[in-house]
This record gives sequence, C-alpha cells and structure tokens, in this order.
Amino acid sequence: MGILSKPIKSLDDLFVHTLGDVYYAEQQITKALPKMIGKVTDPQLKQAFERHLDETRNQIKRAEQVFKMHGKEAKAVKCPAIDGIIDEAEEIMSDASDHEVLDAAALASAQAVEHYEITRYGTLVAWAQQLGRNDCAEVLRQTLEEEKATDLKLTAIAEARVNRVAV
Repeated sequence: MGILSKPIKSLDDLFVHTLGDVYYAEQQITKALPKMIGKVTDPQLKQAFERHLDETRNQIKRAEQVFKMHGKEAKAVKCPAIDGIIDEAEEIMSDASDHEVLDAAALASAQAVEHYEITRYGTLVAWAQQLGRNDCAEVLRQTLEEEKATDLKLTAIAEARVNRVAV
C-alpha cells in the first residue's frame, strides 16, 4: 500500500483505484500532447494529436462522471506507468535530430500511451460490469472505443507515410 493510498480490499476498491489511475493518466496526457503537437511536422499526425487532445479533455470529464455515478470523489492516483511512457517519449523525441524520425518516434510513443489506456479502460469496463455497474461500464466503454479508434488512426498514419519517410 502506498503512503497516501488506502488499502485495496475489494474489487470495488480496485475499480476506484484504477479509475483514479486513468484519471491521472488523462491529465498527464493533456500536458504532454501540446508539446508533441509543437514538435511534430507531419500535418496529418499533428491533426490527429490535436483531435486526440480534444478527446482526452472529454475523457477526463467522463472519468469524473463515473466517479460521481459511483458515489466517489474524483481523485487522481499517481501512475508511474504513464509517467514512464511520457518520460521515455520526451527523451526519444529530444534525441531525434531528423524531423521525419521525430515524427515516427512521437507516433510510436503516442501508440504506447494508447495501448496502456486500452488495457486500463478494458479492465475498468469488465470490472464495472462485474460490480453490476453497467451504467459506469457504458460511459467507460465510450472512452475505450475512442482509444481503440485513435490507435487505428495512428497505425494508418504510420503505415501510409510517417514510417516510410523516416527511413
């Protein structure tokens, strides 16, 4: 148990903890994406990041809605995993000296974030259903589907152009 966290004794506790984890992650992503937008040069990638920044802001509101529906205060739980993914992204992008390579690095880093979020939201949907909270599951499923769609868009951008020009 962390110093500032309470014990996780039930699936409900785990659900709330993990919801706090993704709430924190989404907040960190809203801080990281503008930096990435400022660095990438591929117009399609820049547009995808801008669109996802707007989605992420809505995803934060959805997480707050689920907290409220579940009768809990919206509280972020520090997530070392997302911090590590973002730190790695910043490091790799700062080491890239070529704009096309930087775009490929940023895209790959964004997909690492998406994959993390997909696993978390998928788990939260399953747990909400197990807890009999289909209302919460439906709200979380909206975000899960957005994350999956963003991952597919990024893959298409990578395959259509970004990876080819980074060679």
